[in-house]
Amino acid sequence: MRDRYVIAMALLVTAALVGGVAGPAAGAQPTIETSAETAPTAHAVDGPGIQQTGDDGADTCEFPVELTDATGTTITLDEPPERITTTNPSAAQTLWEIGAQDRVVGVTQYAAYLDGAGEKTDVSAEGFGVNVERVVNTDPDLVLAPNASAGQVADLREQGLTVYHFPAATSVQDIAEKTETIGRLVGDCEAAAETNEEMNQAVADVENRTADFDRPAALYPLGDGYVAANNTFINEIMEIGGTDNVAAAEGDGYPQLSNEVILQTDPELIIVTDPEAPILEEEPYASTTAGTEGNYVVMNVNYLNQPAPRSVIESTETLATAVETLQTEDDGTAGSEDGADGEDSTDDGEDSTDDGEDNTDDSEDSATDESDSDDGTSDGDDSSESQVPGFGVVTALIAALAAALIARR
Repeated sequence: MRDRYVIAMALLVTAALVGGVAGPAAGAQPTIETSAETAPTAHAVDGPGIQQTGDDGADTCEFPVELTDATGTTITLDEPPERITTTNPSAAQTLWEIGAQDRVVGVTQYAAYLDGAGEKTDVSAEGFGVNVERVVNTDPDLVLAPNASAGQVADLREQGLTVYHFPAATSVQDIAEKTETIGRLVGDCEAAAETNEEMNQAVADVENRTADFDRPAALYPLGDGYVAANNTFINEIMEIGGTDNVAAAEGDGYPQLSNEVILQTDPELIIVTDPEAPILEEEPYASTTAGTEGNYVVMNVNYLNQPAPRSVIESTETLATAVETLQTEDDGTAGSEDGADGEDSTDDGEDSTDDGEDNTDDSEDSATDESDSDDGTSDGDDSSESQVPGFGVVTALIAALAAALIARR
């Protein structure tokens, strides 16, 4: 890390570029989908754990369908829902990914970055959570409620709505299962399976890519000492992306660490969602190795904080690129010390800033309330391919520019 390079490879503010819908202000503290009920889960990329099969053993997506949710409630759908409302951005991101966005009638403000989300009804409450009356007014056939909305499921059901509540997603396997469940509920099983296949392949590719690199000690601070620790989907993204999360040994979920503990963990790389990375100028972060050497990676707040397939694909790829660049610089095999090439892309890439989707939605409850939210901070989605359902080419072009972004702090 001796070259003191700033690694800033951001999948930049999609909200400003896709759909023309503004998200939360840049640099806002992320809200992350998390939960106190989160239990340890093994890392797995083998695909979804829920498979609906018919008597002949073939995959089926027929209706009526009965599925039991995280509350132990069995919901029945006689036919594919035509009007779907989501209470967290991670569920919205997944619906966009499998091509069901045309049937979505209600989303939260943190799904604003999704292409066309501005045409949907905003069901967000003034603070966190959703406005029950607004949800009712969307006249939904189905409400998808990830864990961050757990406290409002009963209220929505009291209004006669059909609500499927998801458990906390703390791993790639959990996200795959949630994706397949959503596909089953809305009648898009094949698209859900294809999405999971793409995600799992992307994870395998990133893990292979970073296998021979040293793993820098990394930290994702959420503000006020809160960090993403063990048994969170963010921790898994950090591991897949080629880093060692120093907060993992400090507890589960999103604990608040003292300045002394943060200094003891001494991260070599800080993960941020604000391209200006102001936190590196603050103590205790300024006194860590990452702070003194100016090593940080800018991540798209929506993707990093929203447990959904596109979030996994984009976040792990971005982080792996940062680790690879750090490793190259540390080996002294990078280009000139002036970093001229990287600075050019910095100018091109830093123009946009995004405030993740669930970053405040699926992480739906702020980092401080993390124990109550599952879809953490952002339920983000972005794609690195030229054409990804509902995301558009502009995002892909920016991702390509951002991947090369290296600037001297």
